[in-house]
Amino acid sequence: MFADFLPLGVLIAVTTALVALVLFMSRMFGPYRPNRRKLMPYESGVDPIGPAVRRIPVKFYLVAVLFILFDIEVIFFLPWAVLMRRLGVFGLVEMFVFIAILLVGYVYAWRKGALQWE
Repeated sequence: MFADFLPLGVLIAVTTALVALVLFMSRMFGPYRPNRRKLMPYESGVDPIGPAVRRIPVKFYLVAVLFILFDIEVIFFLPWAVLMRRLGVFGLVEMFVFIAILLVGYVYAWRKGALQWE
């Protein structure tokens, strides 16, 4: 069973090693001359005013919820469509349950006004 996941493990190991190598090489061979001015927070060339933590409008949260809903749909609809005949009636009922759960998220976003174009 674990042999099926061996290529995935190798891919994760290779990408992790590559990232570590690139970061190490960048640190060793790249220019690094910090000074007071370079280490200051950048805000359009002006000294930062006020706290760094600010309230984020709810619209960003709603856009994130919509993105997750669409993303989940795409991830699960394609395999279901490919295996629909083998799943039979059970698969059809399960997909209706899945769509009903996603519909709750859409109704929530619709009520909050996330689907309104501004």
